[in-house]
Amino acid sequence: MRDSGDTFHLAIPVYDLAEAVEFYVGRLGCKLARRYPDRITLDFFGDQVVCHLVERPAAAAPPGLYPRHFGVTFRQAADFERLLRLVELRGIPVFGPTSIRFEGLAEEHQTLVLRDPADNLLEFKHYLDPRMMY
Repeated sequence: MRDSGDTFHLAIPVYDLAEAVEFYVGRLGCKLARRYPDRITLDFFGDQVVCHLVERPAAAAPPGLYPRHFGVTFRQAADFERLLRLVELRGIPVFGPTSIRFEGLAEEHQTLVLRDPADNLLEFKHYLDPRMMY
């Protein structure tokens, strides 16, 4: 169904485009594909994320990981480790510490959660058994 040339698309809200560019391009290393007055389009690890400018809510509840977050599941452990080093080197704040979930089970995986300036949560993970990715 999905060809390797196809791209997953996700649109998310942001409150400040300059902050979004700094976080996604300047810190995470994503490629800025397009910029308009009301949105930016990013190459987010091979997929497309569009950050749409919205007004900051007057009183926002603190974000929780569930039910809404997005990210990348790395097939290779080395790619996950490279991201961990990038986060450390650039001092990117984490939402929660890197952890191992479902330890000792087939679905065991490492996970890292970041929070962007608009409180969107990004989860990055790597499964020991690649068959557990889906």
